[in-house]
Amino acid sequence: MKLQKYHGLGNDYLVLDSRGHTNLPDSETIRRICDRNRGVGSDGILWGGVPDDQGQFPLRIFNPDGSEAEKSGNGLRIFARFLWDCEVVSAQPFQIKTPGGRVEAQVQDQGRMVVVEMGKVSFDSTRIPVTGIPREVVDESITVLGQELRYSAATIGNPHC
Repeated sequence: MKLQKYHGLGNDYLVLDSRGHTNLPDSETIRRICDRNRGVGSDGILWGGVPDDQGQFPLRIFNPDGSEAEKSGNGLRIFARFLWDCEVVSAQPFQIKTPGGRVEAQVQDQGRMVVVEMGKVSFDSTRIPVTGIPREVVDESITVLGQELRYSAATIGNPHC
C-alpha cells in the first residue's frame, strides 16, 4: 500500500490514491496506520483520485479511529493539492464530492495556495446534532468538573465545536 503524507494548517493526512488502490483498507487497518505511536501517524486517510463521469472527484475521508467523516476543510485542501501534484487536474476550479456534499476547489499561485468553498455554516441543533430543544447553538455554557465552559456548535457537512 503506497500512501503519501501531506500537512495542512495543523492537520496531517495520508492520501491513498484510488487509481492504484481500488480496495479500501478496513477500519482496523486504518486505525493501525493512523496510530502515532505504532503506525505512520495521521489525522486520517483520504481515499480518491479517479474522476466520475461528470469530471468530479469523489473523496472518502476516514478518521484515525477508522470511522468515515463527511467533510474536512484541511483534508479537502490536502486532497486538492494531491490531485494537482499528480497532474490529475489542470482546469480550475474543479469539483470534489464528499458524503457531506460537493465542494469547489482551486489550486492557485503554482500550488502555494489551495482554496475550497466549504458551503454555508449552520448552527441548527437538529443538523449537528445537539440534544435539547431545537435552537441555534451559539455561545452556550456547560459546567464540567465545576468549571463553566462556553461553546458554539456548527456544521459545514460535519459537526464542529
